[in-house]
Amino acid sequence: MSVAAVANDRVRLPFTFDVEKMKAEVKTLGMNEFIYYNVIPLRAPAHQVDPSLPLPPPADDYADGTWTEWLNIPAMASTPYLTSIIDKFQEHTRVTLVRVLRLAAGNEVKEHTDPTLGLEVERSVVRLTIPILVGDEVDFFLNGTPVPMQPGECWYLRLTDPHKVVNGSTTDRINLTIDMAPNDWLRNLIQKAATND
Repeated sequence: MSVAAVANDRVRLPFTFDVEKMKAEVKTLGMNEFIYYNVIPLRAPAHQVDPSLPLPPPADDYADGTWTEWLNIPAMASTPYLTSIIDKFQEHTRVTLVRVLRLAAGNEVKEHTDPTLGLEVERSVVRLTIPILVGDEVDFFLNGTPVPMQPGECWYLRLTDPHKVVNGSTTDRINLTIDMAPNDWLRNLIQKAATND
């Protein structure tokens, strides 16, 4: 990948995670009944995790996640490896929303943009993507070109740009996504990875 690709839109970060451990723990989270797209939150706004907590006050801007505290869901207690991945980033910046996303075989996510998911946006969060299960015919298109993400890799994608997912395989596609506040550590990590590609 050229340095132009960050200005570009995609950067593979220098982390590799254990795919078999992630697959085993995802199975414990109960991804059973679903139609074509399944979302399991692993970290969510505090009041959604613990209903006894008060609702956060209204905010003018929800984009960067500062409007509430964020907690791991109780089921994370049974997924120590996934928890360790979240903790790895939490050591350096504020981690907000974390989810497991499953797209059924033969389905797609239509092209769209996420206006607050990019380094270049003021008051945003950055979403990192870690593929867990990817069939041969799964394509994640960003700005019209596929991103060659493989299981266990960790990617920054500029999701303020148009993107879509096409699962032409006979197996589900499963990703772990981690949203976090951009700071100097994260910006430097992404820039260094981009210049090394």
